[in-house]
Amino acid sequence: MKICMVEDDLELGRSLQVLLQEEGNEVMWVRRATDARYWTAEREFNALLLDLGLPDGDGIELLRSIRLIDKKLPIVVITARDGIEDRLTGLNSGADDYLVKPFAGVELLARLRAVARRSGQQTEDEVQHTWHIKDLELDEHSMTLKRAGSRITLSRTEFSILLALLRLPDRVVTRRQLEAKALVHADGRSLDVHISNIRKKIGEGYIRTVRGVGFLVERE
Repeated sequence: MKICMVEDDLELGRSLQVLLQEEGNEVMWVRRATDARYWTAEREFNALLLDLGLPDGDGIELLRSIRLIDKKLPIVVITARDGIEDRLTGLNSGADDYLVKPFAGVELLARLRAVARRSGQQTEDEVQHTWHIKDLELDEHSMTLKRAGSRITLSRTEFSILLALLRLPDRVVTRRQLEAKALVHADGRSLDVHISNIRKKIGEGYIRTVRGVGFLVERE
């Protein structure tokens, strides 16, 4: 997908850009409302990610102005404003979805796919939801994990990390890639702590550490 991302936070913006590009998306990242108005008028996008706290204007006003011009563009608001009135204002102003920070990268990707499907840009058959490695079965759609048929409970961040690894079996996923995919404004714990917790829950023999590079899950 071609995505326009409006986010003024440099650290978060870089992380989200890496996350989205790793998934094969083309990302136009801008930090000001003025630039967002220009590029959404000049180019055609498949989705818009919109932060509400921008340095040169209010995101809600930007949302309303873009929606007046483009009725069909899928728009996902990403913001720290978590009040019910804020959510209602965002949705009533034209947002297709409203995601509150902090959030896991896997959740953002799922929300984007959902709004893309609803807009007719992606069919359900094009999206893989279930991932199998050895006796593990991870269902991305329902966010559940089973080992030999028995359900294992993971935190949202742990689920995101394991999903990122299972989606690329037999390939090393770097620490930076995992942090971008799963630790976007997460709970503050280090990647190593989360990996250790996942190993305790699913057992040894699934996740291998590649020293100095990252981690991988092998099919056999």
